[in-house]
Amino acid sequence: MTSKATTPQEYLEQLPEDRIQPIKDLRDIVLKNLPDGFEEGILYGMLGYYVPKHNYEPGYHVGKEWTPLPFINIASQKNFIALYHSGIYASPELMEWFKEQFHRHSKYKLDMGKSCIRFKKVNEIPLELIAELCRKMTVKEWIAIYETAIKK
Repeated sequence: MTSKATTPQEYLEQLPEDRIQPIKDLRDIVLKNLPDGFEEGILYGMLGYYVPKHNYEPGYHVGKEWTPLPFINIASQKNFIALYHSGIYASPELMEWFKEQFHRHSKYKLDMGKSCIRFKKVNEIPLELIAELCRKMTVKEWIAIYETAIKK
C-alpha cells in the first residue's frame, strides 16, 4: 500500500494504530545504523532511505524524472510490514549472510522475495539483525554495486 504522505512524520501519522510503534521502532533502528551519506524521505509512497543527489548525481536510472538511488524502504502493507533492501538483492554474499543469520534472531520462518523481507508478526521484527544489516554496506559500496549492475 503506497501512501500520499510527503514526509516521514506524515507517513507515520497515517498508519493504522497497530502499525505505528512497530514502524517507528524499525525506522529508529534504520536511522541509527545506516552509514553516513544516506538520507531519509518518502520514496515510492514509503519511508525511503537513499543516496541523495549531492552524493550520487546520476541517481536511479528508471523513469523520466531524476530519482535518488534507493537503498532501503519500509512500508506498512495489508498483511505485513515490509523492509525492502536493495543491497540484499544486488549482493549474493549479503543475501546469504542475512539468510544464515535470520534464524538466530527470529523464531519465525524467513518470508522474503528478491529484496522484500516480510514481517507478518509486526511486533516480532528482529531489530538487532536489521541494525546489523543496515551497517553492512556503505554509500560508496552501494554505488559501486549499482553501477556494476547497470553497466552489464
